[in-house]
Amino acid sequence: MSARLIVIGIDARELLGATTGVGRYLGELLRRWIAPPGPGSRRFVLYTPEPLPLELGSAVEQRVLEGDRGTWWEQTTLRRAVDRDAPDVFFAPAYTAPLALRMPLAVTIHDVSFSAHPEWFRWREGTRRRWVTRRTARAARIVFTDSQFSRREIARHYEIPSARIEVIYPGLTPRATGVARKRESLVLYAGSIFNRRRLPDLIAAFAIASRDFPLARLVIAGDDRTWPPQDLAAVARDHGVAGRVELRDYVSDDELASLYARACVCVFLSEYEGFGLTPLEALAAGVPVVVLDTAVAREVYGEAAQYVAKGDIEGAVTAIQATLASAEPGADRVARAPAVLARYSWDVAAAKTLAGLEGIVAR
Repeated sequence: MSARLIVIGIDARELLGATTGVGRYLGELLRRWIAPPGPGSRRFVLYTPEPLPLELGSAVEQRVLEGDRGTWWEQTTLRRAVDRDAPDVFFAPAYTAPLALRMPLAVTIHDVSFSAHPEWFRWREGTRRRWVTRRTARAARIVFTDSQFSRREIARHYEIPSARIEVIYPGLTPRATGVARKRESLVLYAGSIFNRRRLPDLIAAFAIASRDFPLARLVIAGDDRTWPPQDLAAVARDHGVAGRVELRDYVSDDELASLYARACVCVFLSEYEGFGLTPLEALAAGVPVVVLDTAVAREVYGEAAQYVAKGDIEGAVTAIQATLASAEPGADRVARAPAVLARYSWDVAAAKTLAGLEGIVAR
């Protein structure tokens, strides 16, 4: 008897445009779900407001539903289309989903910073995200998340049983290029810019740490999404390092790989994350990392990172100075990186997530 065809609907908005964290997450899962020439027991239906610039396999259909990609599109146009198509299960990879769907729902909630720290978000955005995410979490048969820390936070803020929350660590995508690793006096921050990531503290620490290293520079690579807004260029001017601090918006994979190949340290002073991927990418490129000492950082980076306390500018200064002064910066911690990195596999993440989705159908 042939296996029954399972149809999985997916909100694929995050694959549009310049993909960042969630878009990369969904892209890595999909590549593995559709790559094997299996027996044709699954079909994926991707819902987007614009055509995807991707080659889709025979097991994938795309539904283009015109709209603005926002919550209104999600709760009206997308909901009507999904209910009409009636897939066996619907997967929302980015926090929220259409409410009151007629089929089982699975959602990935990567973190709940907007609930834990509403002061970091505009009132309208924060209210919307808290309201829809809470209701999505409560409606879902299963909630996927990226860490044990986030599992505890989701259960606490949204009052849902931990048994419905499954931790699946994301994988790690190597940023490989033909550029050989050639260390420079380059301090790197990579990732979207949020207030919780304490970039003014990093600039202040760099200004002190680089006094004896006139060729040192700090590159901050990521879209500025701060609220309340932060003027990092002004912060650099105030600390006298405007000429040695480079602010970049979104960078391509090749550009990011080149930065990893040249950096002597990656500094990520975030006080709240669901996971935090770029320090792992740095470790995979042989770059030592300095992170804020938080529960999720200890869970994710283990013994491969150097930790500094929140607000400890002097500790960050010492860590950065040590990398600028050393021919082999952070060699002891970088040597511990392979054991840490081995925990993170997209193949494993894709298999576990697909098993969770199919498990909903089987119930």
